[in-house]
Amino acid sequence: MTAPPPWPLPWPLAYTVSSDDCRTPMPLGYQASFAEAAESLAELGYTGLEVQVREVTEKDAPALTTVAEAAGLQIVAIGTGPVAAQDRLTLTDPAPDVRRHALDRLLGAARLAGALGVPLTLGQARGTFLPGLESMQLSWAERAVQRLAEEVRTLGGRLLLEPQRRETTSLWNTPEEALAFAATLDARTSLVLDTFHLEAESVDVLEAVRAHATVTGCVQLAAASGRAPLSTGDHRLPGLLSGLRQAGFTGWLTLEHTQEGDSRKAAARSWTALHGAATTLT
Repeated sequence: MTAPPPWPLPWPLAYTVSSDDCRTPMPLGYQASFAEAAESLAELGYTGLEVQVREVTEKDAPALTTVAEAAGLQIVAIGTGPVAAQDRLTLTDPAPDVRRHALDRLLGAARLAGALGVPLTLGQARGTFLPGLESMQLSWAERAVQRLAEEVRTLGGRLLLEPQRRETTSLWNTPEEALAFAATLDARTSLVLDTFHLEAESVDVLEAVRAHATVTGCVQLAAASGRAPLSTGDHRLPGLLSGLRQAGFTGWLTLEHTQEGDSRKAAARSWTALHGAATTLT
């Protein structure tokens, strides 16, 4: 296989993958085992892996590291989407046992992230509000995330809050809301800016990255229509990359989108589109 051309921007380029503890690979990530995904993504020119986990702790770090290093890739973050997506565990569930179980899973993921020396991301495991329980559920979530932040701080790590559309979670749907809550936490906290979620909340993506680039750890990318893989000629990409560079972004980029039935083709399509947009800036 011909090697891809060099990546022309200073930030790592990662792809969403699932650890093997997940029941099945996450729909918005590479549809293969962790080792198969890592090998394929390395061949395509990616440099990083954003690993979605379900039920892990620090003891799982060596196995993940061995696979990633064998492919010549870097694990850039641990994501927690499967905690909610696969097991329906959230920090706002009315059942106390479910909330405790959700927090235990997130603490395990934090310990894994600490052992790997990478940030922990938090998204839909925050949960959604039920009519009449909103204030109580907000209190539950805030206390739980404060406990999670304490664990992250103790481990010397960083917590990344991802603003998501309100269909996914009722808490911290915009960058401003997430940053306001982050200011209450005694831990290093940054943002994940996902273009799909920002656009769903009618947030101007370019303005958001310009305003928040220095407090953003990761920008997640997908096509504007249908959360599909990126396409060559996507008019948003040159302005987005230029805005990140001008604003002093120092994090990484992650592709998180549908796979359209063939992850290798989807990953290659997004890499080609993003690489083409990046070369216009050099």
